[in-house]
Amino acid sequence: MSTRPSQPPPSRSFADYEDQIAAHVAEAKAKLDEFKAKATDKGAEAEAATIDSLNAAKQNIDRKLQDLKATTDVNVSRAKADINADVASFKAAVNDAAAKYKTSSTRK
Repeated sequence: MSTRPSQPPPSRSFADYEDQIAAHVAEAKAKLDEFKAKATDKGAEAEAATIDSLNAAKQNIDRKLQDLKATTDVNVSRAKADINADVASFKAAVNDAAAKYKTSSTRK
């Protein structure tokens, strides 16, 4: 009978990294939710598409963070760099979308 070797539990540094990424994503998600509420109140169709796109990006980050748990040690640094880049892009896109909406709503 062959048994698969079990994966070691995630290290504390991984848990710290996961907490750090979760905090960044939560901050951006809060801004996105605020943006979504304002856009919904105004009935803004174009903003709805932007929000859907940003939600998909957030889900992609969440998936990559889950996949990181199963990543081999050799690929962890590359995976973290990829996640960090995605988080930075996500936060920038959320801030940009919120700023554009704020600018366009003040013009009306």
